[in-house]
Amino acid sequence: MLEKLKELALRRDDLEAQLADPAVYGDSDRLRTIQRELKELTPVTDTWQAWKEAGKRLSEAEALIHDPDLKELAQEELAAARSAREELEERLRLLLLPKDPNDSRNVILELRGGVGGEEGALFAGTLLRMYSMYAQKQGWRTEIVSMNETELGGVKECSVLIEGEGAFSRLKFESGVHRVQRVPETESGGRIHTSAATAAVLPEAEDVDVEIDPRDLQIDTYRSSGAGGQHVNKTESAIRITHLPTGLVVECQDERSQYKNKDKAMKVLRTRLYDLEREKRDAAEASERRSQVGSGDRSERIRTYNFPQGRVTDHRIGLTLYKLDAILDGDLDELIDALVTADQAEKLKSGG
Repeated sequence: MLEKLKELALRRDDLEAQLADPAVYGDSDRLRTIQRELKELTPVTDTWQAWKEAGKRLSEAEALIHDPDLKELAQEELAAARSAREELEERLRLLLLPKDPNDSRNVILELRGGVGGEEGALFAGTLLRMYSMYAQKQGWRTEIVSMNETELGGVKECSVLIEGEGAFSRLKFESGVHRVQRVPETESGGRIHTSAATAAVLPEAEDVDVEIDPRDLQIDTYRSSGAGGQHVNKTESAIRITHLPTGLVVECQDERSQYKNKDKAMKVLRTRLYDLEREKRDAAEASERRSQVGSGDRSERIRTYNFPQGRVTDHRIGLTLYKLDAILDGDLDELIDALVTADQAEKLKSGG
């Protein structure tokens, strides 16, 4: 670990020297790359510096422990320095864990009503509101790419672009089946029904990640329509793109401009193709994935939202919180922090 930290410290020095060169400011791509790498290195190297300083304090306290006049003071300093060093060492182990290369990416969030028909679609709408409010609290930007609603205002399926620092790192454990237990408004007998919605959290692909041959695309245009088939505009601005080799179909009818809809649909298609490649790579590392908190399997039931008891249970880590209303209002940090911590602990264990 020490050798790795020395390498990172030297790399930081090199990057800071590059930033001191005025010529780098004439190349925006190079400048952005240097700044991004420095941002990643700084927490590690700063923590290592603090760890070394705690080591010096520890050595100084040990040297004074035999002085009768300073023994009590030295013992206090020794305990404080040892505690600080152990804490910093644990933090360094976490900081040196292999990073998910997608953590800094934006997200395409896809929600679908599952079992339960209309009630499942209504709950998908509830989840859309929850994630939109969480994104707002994080200072992220959200944009609806496509939306297919039911007559009662539920969400059959939708795609949402979420843009912001660390969006994928915070939301990546949300993929899976979200189960809800509540009394539907349409239920006259007051019986609790169980239904579900599914979420897929995909890291947004960049142009360089996926090369798409235009000859592999079938692009159709049609008129945008709302719930119940009511036309919301009279021009054929909605876009449907079919990727012929994989059979993937993406639709976008959110914008009045055909060009904007095509641009958004291509963004989603590129992301889905990137995710297919990601799944193939992950399958090759299946044993490692099984040791982690979330496999990203969209058929896996990950969480239950019980309305009568006001509780939310995450089944992967056995965490139950009695703050359903707050969570549905976007207060997700306690849940997400627990998932991140559990994933880090699993990685530390599997990595020795």
